[in-house]
Amino acid sequence: MSNDASALSPSITSMIRLDHMHVLAASHRYHASTPWWRKRAIVNGVCDALDIHAQLEEEIFYPALDRALGRDETLSKSRLEHDEMRATIAKLRGMGPENAAYDGIFFQLIREVAHHVADEETILLPDAERALKSDLQSLGAAMTRRRMQLLGERPMDIAVNAAGTFPVATLLLGSTLLLALRHWLPRPRRATRRG
Repeated sequence: MSNDASALSPSITSMIRLDHMHVLAASHRYHASTPWWRKRAIVNGVCDALDIHAQLEEEIFYPALDRALGRDETLSKSRLEHDEMRATIAKLRGMGPENAAYDGIFFQLIREVAHHVADEETILLPDAERALKSDLQSLGAAMTRRRMQLLGERPMDIAVNAAGTFPVATLLLGSTLLLALRHWLPRPRRATRRG
């Protein structure tokens, strides 16, 4: 990505905050009374988002912070929290919504995420904004490029889970796209009858 494109990229800290909001917003759609198919979509979507988020932080954000801050206790703790979340995700992926423990394990994952988000947003992100000030946009651009690669590995899973998590929004977006296509695509001409 050129320097011009990097300058237009959101900062890496803004992107991390957006990831946090996305996961927490999706988790609020999960309730014990939610239909099983929607539970599965929400859980799969949250787990995929967390997997990608953790990988992006570990590949791009944490190494940059290591270079800028040196050994940092909160950063070390964040890496351990990623491992704990991955263990909980593995439990969820090893069962389905019909399992009595499914709801409890998902809620445990969300508690782990909320704790992790609190530490990152109150300590690590402000530290990064001070220590990495001149690199925030270029790191955001690098994160965007890598995210696109990771999303490209499983586009259908992501689309299906998003549709199950946000069915009304998906219906509205799909309807809007169909109407736009109908408007912009050429219409077949009807044959005229001669008689």
